[in-house]
Amino acid sequence: MTRAVEHEYDVVVLGAGPVGENVVDRARAAGLTTAVVEGELVGGECSYWACMPSKALLRPAIARSDARKVPGLARAVQGPLDAEAVLAHRDYYVSDWKDEGAVGWLDSIGARLYRGHGRLDGTRRVSVEGPEGERHLLTARHAVAVCTGSRAALPDLPGLTGARPWTSREATSSHHVPDRLVVVGGGVVAAEMATAWQALGSRVTLLVRGSGLLPRMEPFVGEHVADALAEAGAEVRTNVSVAAVVRDGGTGPVTVVLEGGEQIEGDEVLFATGRRPRTEDIGLETVGLEPGSWLPVDDSLLVAGSDWLYAVGDVNHRALMTHEGKYQARIAGAAIVARAQGRGTDTGRWGAHAATADHAAVPQVVFTDPEAAAVGLSLAEAERSGRRVRAVDLDLTNVAGAGLYAHGYRGHARMVVDLDSETVVGVTFVGPGIGELLHSATIAVVGEVPIDRLWHAVPAYPTLSEAWLRLLEAYRDGGAAE
Repeated sequence: MTRAVEHEYDVVVLGAGPVGENVVDRARAAGLTTAVVEGELVGGECSYWACMPSKALLRPAIARSDARKVPGLARAVQGPLDAEAVLAHRDYYVSDWKDEGAVGWLDSIGARLYRGHGRLDGTRRVSVEGPEGERHLLTARHAVAVCTGSRAALPDLPGLTGARPWTSREATSSHHVPDRLVVVGGGVVAAEMATAWQALGSRVTLLVRGSGLLPRMEPFVGEHVADALAEAGAEVRTNVSVAAVVRDGGTGPVTVVLEGGEQIEGDEVLFATGRRPRTEDIGLETVGLEPGSWLPVDDSLLVAGSDWLYAVGDVNHRALMTHEGKYQARIAGAAIVARAQGRGTDTGRWGAHAATADHAAVPQVVFTDPEAAAVGLSLAEAERSGRRVRAVDLDLTNVAGAGLYAHGYRGHARMVVDLDSETVVGVTFVGPGIGELLHSATIAVVGEVPIDRLWHAVPAYPTLSEAWLRLLEAYRDGGAAE
């Protein structure tokens, strides 16, 4: 066996996705020497198989849908999408699955990249086996950050492995449009990919185990999205469970067998049934942790019981979204620097050493048609927390900007108010074009802006932002703005 070459750095980062990149950036900006280990592409899941390719696939679908609701334009956009052009556009945004640009950025900030499989090897140590069998042993003077993310979780079903199912990776990187696509799941990936591939020409059947789509959001969100998918031609079936998958020889059509024996045939099947951490083979056992587990952390992203090991992004299971992982990375980077400089983490500009947004102020946009967006607590979550709350609902057709945005506009908004503090603790929107409304809601929730101050944040007329005025009026008047 080749003897490992030893190196020492201030900080060693496992994983060069967006989360790892942000930890590296903060450490290098403070002058700490930093190494990052990556076994796949620098840029990670979001850049090549998640956020960027999925949104590149979805944008043409949503733009066409919006245009079809605009008088004077609708007749011009009744034809099908140019699938070849959409897929080429997707390929451009993932740099054809090449990472030279991301590697160049790491070089530009002076971070050292080690290609290969990295594993913890005891306290403050990481071993790396490179693609040619070369071995390195990296020692961190101050911190090791695990930023290895998550991967799709597949259920244990008869026949599934041999059926070559799509996961989120195949769904965002396929170079062919299947005639028939069966989607198993009811969450964000399932809803977004059903939207994209239906628009590209697939006949989509969506199989949802629960009673509706997007169950982590307010119930009306899933209803709007399911209705729109059905109108677009997809079949949405709820309260169904898959018992087995059959695909002879791993080629040709795939048959999904439901509990009860019903069979549904497709050309591809996508399982969007959750995520699991990429921690099964990163040496957790060498530091007393369980391989394959989520890693609990404090608000500085320090792993419980450690003074040097950080877990940032999906691996800590706090909020499995890229923007939240990058937020955590900025916090972790600031905390690592402060501890390395002997300053502790009790003080810091902008409250930089404590991640609090991923407790009760997580913003999320679901890029379906219609879009869905939420931040903070749903009504049910707020009630379970013991707060004394009131929800105010708004039919978005009552907003002047909605009718101008699209003929026959349909959408809904809900604001959840803490009655004791009279601050907004949660906001949810569903409707065309509402994703850009979310940051105003996020500021209201994170800033704990009193309702009587929000009255003086005047929305421009006629825009969708006027939803805020209607929600506040309904709260004042004690009723819903229906």
